[in-house]
Amino acid sequence: MSIPALTALGFLPLILPICFAVALSDLRGMRIPNWSVALVIAVFVLAGPLLMPFKTYLWQLVHLPAGIGLGFLFYAAGAVGAGDAKFAGAAAPMIFLPDLPVVTLILAASILGGFAAHRIAKYTALRRLAPHWESWDTGKKFPMGLCLGGTLSAYLALGAALGG
Repeated sequence: MSIPALTALGFLPLILPICFAVALSDLRGMRIPNWSVALVIAVFVLAGPLLMPFKTYLWQLVHLPAGIGLGFLFYAAGAVGAGDAKFAGAAAPMIFLPDLPVVTLILAASILGGFAAHRIAKYTALRRLAPHWESWDTGKKFPMGLCLGGTLSAYLALGAALGG
């Protein structure tokens, strides 16, 4: 992996609670709150210069407008929700470009696992643990915050363990 292990390790404890809150919020109400997106950006902007060389930090910072712009193109095409687009864009600076194939695989696995787990819980007694979650009754819609938060967390954890 291209992300330095110490960089990933530095971001991980700061990002993990935000990713958990994003997943839970999306499951409960099919919303990714703007404060969580702002916090992801704040973590990168404030901690990034301490966790990586400044030149690298500036290059990674370019990923923020690129990620948000790409996310909104997907949103405009109807492929993702607005919160999903914003969260993915906010997370983009933490993803090192050479690691994109790995992140894509993590996201694919997260989507498959998250969708299966959500549907299993929805149609079994597990649903009684959280009977009022909006995500149970949204038809074809799926709380992608669960998978996006899981992907960022898994990427940073793998980076901390296997990073360059």
